[in-house]
Amino acid sequence: MTEPRGPEAAAAETLAYDEAFGELQRVVAALETGGGSLEATIAQYERAVALQRRCERLLGEAELRVQQLMARPGMPLEAVDVRPEDAEEG
Repeated sequence: MTEPRGPEAAAAETLAYDEAFGELQRVVAALETGGGSLEATIAQYERAVALQRRCERLLGEAELRVQQLMARPGMPLEAVDVRPEDAEEG
């Protein structure tokens, strides 16, 4: 499967988790209802994939932040921005 491209994917990358997840739920509900044209259905599916990937990435980043906090016992807790590619394996 190819990566979603275009304005849908770009716009999904700017959403916070709650926004992306809420929209993903709405898009999935619309897809389950059906009745749209083939092109509209494909566009909705592409949007759903972009939103799902955004949610997965944000959840992965949050998990890494928690893991890094937990890996430093006795140290004061602090918020750290972590990207999956920067994570240290424990």
